[in-house]
Amino acid sequence: MKLLHQLNDREIPLCLLFNRVNHLKPISLFFAAISRLGNGVFWSVLMLMLPLSYGWQALQVSLHMALVGLAALLVYKWLKSSTERVRPYSHSDNILQNVAALDQFSFPSGHTLHAVGFSWVLLSYYPAWFVLVVPFTILVALSRVVLGLHYPSDVLMGAFLGAGLAQGSFCLLSCLF
Repeated sequence: MKLLHQLNDREIPLCLLFNRVNHLKPISLFFAAISRLGNGVFWSVLMLMLPLSYGWQALQVSLHMALVGLAALLVYKWLKSSTERVRPYSHSDNILQNVAALDQFSFPSGHTLHAVGFSWVLLSYYPAWFVLVVPFTILVALSRVVLGLHYPSDVLMGAFLGAGLAQGSFCLLSCLF
């Protein structure tokens, strides 16, 4: 617990730097909207739209994304309850939090974990989606720190875990089929 507290202390200056723009109403509203869309709305709609856009063969892509999403949810829940890392706004009164957190703990960023995992799978099948999903994924990750909900290391680990789960899913599926 002491190690986490020290890590939090080290990351708070960077959190404060990113969080500074959260004080500007238009920017705050923009990142709040991005965060809300990254909460699953964007990805769910995308998974539903793929078969409508590309035909039934895209159903495999949507199911693959859903599989990665389920694995990400299990890993995310386990890590959140295991580490119990407090959120930046709980660690420092100087962090402006104007968006409600989905749960109590910070590590890892589930939004980033899912965004990277979903993007990785989608881009493996349909690289042309890069121009939409990569900027969106970056904005989702950035929103989590700007809004004071995560430390930069939460976001980085979320990204690594999302990429690892997505890549691992390709290995698993190739073994099964």
